[in-house]
Amino acid sequence: MSFGESASVSDWDPTRFQRGGDLSPTALIRIKMDLKKFYLDPPQGICVAPSGDDLGRIFALISGPPDTPYEGGFFLFLIAFPNDYPLSPPRVKILNTDGGTVRFGPNLYANGKVCLSIIGTWSGPQWTPTQNLSTVLVSIQSLMNSEPYYNEPGFENRREPKASATYNEIIKHETLRCAVCDVLERRIAFPDDIFEIVKHNFVEQYEDYVQICKMNSAKNGLRMNDPFGGCRGLFGFTAILNRLQTLKSKLLDKSDNH
Repeated sequence: MSFGESASVSDWDPTRFQRGGDLSPTALIRIKMDLKKFYLDPPQGICVAPSGDDLGRIFALISGPPDTPYEGGFFLFLIAFPNDYPLSPPRVKILNTDGGTVRFGPNLYANGKVCLSIIGTWSGPQWTPTQNLSTVLVSIQSLMNSEPYYNEPGFENRREPKASATYNEIIKHETLRCAVCDVLERRIAFPDDIFEIVKHNFVEQYEDYVQICKMNSAKNGLRMNDPFGGCRGLFGFTAILNRLQTLKSKLLDKSDNH
C-alpha cells in the first residue's frame, strides 16, 4: 500500500486518519508486541509513549543524531496504527514544523509528512508485516544525517558543498528554534513522560546550545536562503539564545522549589 504524492492528507496524516472503529484484536496484540520489543531493546536516541490509554496512537521522540545539523534537537512524531496493522503501515507525522511552516529536510515536509518508502509515502521498498515500530523510527532517524541536502531525489551523486553547507546552517537554526525551544515551551502537545526526558537532556546539552548561538551570532539578520528555493526568514541566533536562557532559568527555578 502506498500513499504517494497524489494521496490525500487523510491517507497519511495520523491527526486526520479515520481508523473506522476500535483497533482489531490482531492489531492490538501486534502493537503490544512492538512496544514490548521496543522497551526491551530501545534504539539509541529514541523513546516512545502512548497517547493516554489509546495504544493506537503513540508519540515518539527522536533525538537529533550527533555530528549532524539536527544534533541536540527533540524531534516529535505522532504515529497512528490502522485497523489492519501490521498488514498496513502506521501513519506518521513530524510535529516540529512551527504550525506547518518549517521543512526539516527533503523527506520531512512542512505539513508534517514523512516521506519514507516503508510507510508508503515514497517510492522504494514497501512495508511488510515483518517490520515494526522500531524499524520505522530507526528509518526516520536515518534521514537526519550529516548532509540532508543530498536526500533530495536525484541529488545522491551530486557534489554541491556550498549548497549543502547553506542548507545545514538553516537546519541547525531551525533545530534550535523549533526542536528545542518550541518543545521546551510546550508549543507542541505531547506526553509528560517524554517531556521529563526532554528536560533532562536539555540541561545536559544547554552549554552546547549556547555555543552554537554565540558562534553563529554574526548571521543574525541575514536571510535564510534555501538552496531549494525561497527565503526561510532571517537568522536569529540571539533571539534563540534569549529563549534558551529563559527556559534554563525556569527549569532551575522549578527544581529549586521542589
